[in-house]
Amino acid sequence: MIKLQYTTTMQNFFRFSSLLLLFSVFFFSPLRVSCETTYPIKTIKLIVPFPAGGGTDAVARIVTQRMSEEFNQSIIVENKIGAGGSVATEYVAHSQPDGYTLLFTTSGHCIQPNLQKVNWNPIKDFSPISTLVNNPLVLAVKNDFEADTIKDLIRLAREKPKKFTYGSSGPGSALNLSAEYFKYMANVDIVHVPYSGNGPMTLALLKGEVDMVFDSLTGPLPNIRANRLKALAVTTLNRSFALTDTPTLDEAGLKGYNFSSWSGILAPANTSKDIIQKLNNQINKVLQDKSVRERLSAFGYSPSASTQQEFQDLIKDDLEKYKKMIKELKIESN
Repeated sequence: MIKLQYTTTMQNFFRFSSLLLLFSVFFFSPLRVSCETTYPIKTIKLIVPFPAGGGTDAVARIVTQRMSEEFNQSIIVENKIGAGGSVATEYVAHSQPDGYTLLFTTSGHCIQPNLQKVNWNPIKDFSPISTLVNNPLVLAVKNDFEADTIKDLIRLAREKPKKFTYGSSGPGSALNLSAEYFKYMANVDIVHVPYSGNGPMTLALLKGEVDMVFDSLTGPLPNIRANRLKALAVTTLNRSFALTDTPTLDEAGLKGYNFSSWSGILAPANTSKDIIQKLNNQINKVLQDKSVRERLSAFGYSPSASTQQEFQDLIKDDLEKYKKMIKELKIESN
């Protein structure tokens, strides 16, 4: 009698355990599967740290439009400006790591933390997905500016310290650092005037509020072609395919000057590896699309997808590179 009771009790225990196992399989596993294997199941937000209308915004919209078609899911570009990009970066750093809030970022991601205190860590708070583009910057001035060459500009700036101004997309941006690098190598004193993004900066140049800008090609290029602006030089060692007649700063006399910028997409830290891989695969596919490459090239950008690890290594290397450059140039956040 006792033996029968024990056997019955054990049978009931195993039946209950089996039910619990089945419950966990059918009610919990699908949640993970739906998050990873069926991603995306709702709208994705790509947060852009700069205003609409600038070069970074253009890249974001060209790429996400095609990604949206591939995913058959909406991807919304949301411009969240402020603090040279730090507002948007902090917002994404503290977002849910579910793949539905992503950050469009630039080289400034590796510059800002070296210049000022930020409420995010460029490595620990993010999961790199892929780079998107590489691009030289261009030193552009109004078409009626008194200097036609880099040598003329340097001569005038030395004769009249602090007379001339340059615009940037904000303190700690790649545009800011490239200009300070130019000032250092040319031994000139040109006043920095920060704006909230590339678009407002370009408008300021056209209105004559500033004398020059170091900018990605997207903003100045249409105005250069329309003879409203003129390009004095590009910042890379090789000439840009979009401005083949424009010399490099190295060619113009600042030997060794070499500065380029990149753009890419990050997710919050701890985002599922499967989701990150899905996004990386899509970006690599989209950047092979002929129409996408043509649209990016029209703005002067060179499409450049990467693996997750390559992007991670780039961020780490650039953090160290800009740390040394900022120390050498004795730049302080303004």
